[in-house]
Amino acid sequence: MKKVIEVKNLTKNYGDNKGVFNVSFEVNRGEVFGFVGTNGSGKTTILRHIMGFLKPQEGEINVLGLDAWKDSCQIKKDVEYIPGEIAFPDLKDGTTFLKNQAELLGIKDMSYADKLIEKLQLDPSANLKRMSKGMKQKTAIVAALMADKDIVILDEPTTGLDPLMRETFLEIILEEKKKGKTILMSSQMFDELEVTCDRVALIFNGKIIDIADINKLKSSPYRFYKIEFKNETDFNNFKKLKYNIVRTQEKYNQYTIKINSSKINKLFEDLGNYELKFISEVKQNLEKHFKEVLNKVFLCGDMNKQTSLEKEENKNDK
Repeated sequence: MKKVIEVKNLTKNYGDNKGVFNVSFEVNRGEVFGFVGTNGSGKTTILRHIMGFLKPQEGEINVLGLDAWKDSCQIKKDVEYIPGEIAFPDLKDGTTFLKNQAELLGIKDMSYADKLIEKLQLDPSANLKRMSKGMKQKTAIVAALMADKDIVILDEPTTGLDPLMRETFLEIILEEKKKGKTILMSSQMFDELEVTCDRVALIFNGKIIDIADINKLKSSPYRFYKIEFKNETDFNNFKKLKYNIVRTQEKYNQYTIKINSSKINKLFEDLGNYELKFISEVKQNLEKHFKEVLNKVFLCGDMNKQTSLEKEENKNDK
């Protein structure tokens, strides 16, 4: 079976435009699929439906060919899960919790769990209730991954981890990927999704706005350049050349253009006729790609408020 997870027209409406609406996507065997979006965009709601914790109002979800709601108990035998909110039972320490989890999952060999504990520099002997946010997150990671199941679902798994531990966790995920695991991971961090994922979906207001293929993004023949002109006349005249302008900042006499690599020489030849303040290449990455997608959405008038991503970009215009 190539398709491991299939989500078709999923809708869960909580009212006041909260929830997820007509969401469809699929995750193939051995693929790492990511979700990115602001808080409240719907990432957790989608993952909870896949885990069978929520029943869809509309649409259907299949995991390994089984209905995620009706067959949730059977599906969980093949799925490892790290929730976005960690809540531990009332046990004295992490060691006891991990041993109980191992018994529940039928794990007799704890060697992989010990390897994860060492990598994450976790002290499982600490009191569960008194653990820091980072320690709780590490414990949850070990508890989920030690079963070594084929499907891994992670809801913002690096929350609470310091930068070094975050890098260590990403190394662990890449190792899981090499094993052929199917991984579904939500995050607000573009860089960690870009490093680990094959495809990433952008979620906004409960809808999938775009799904980016990371390999295609990295091998794109297009380049982006930010050009600022010394005067308004040159700024206005350049527009007549009909280059693909993806962003205009009139107060700076500035354009950002998208151009095929084969036409860069022609661009610089044309720019020789204008007085420039500067020109710089804007390196394209996942974050830049999604900002461009959102800019197009707003220009079409489909949404009426600015995202935190765009607000941050506007701070860095100069």
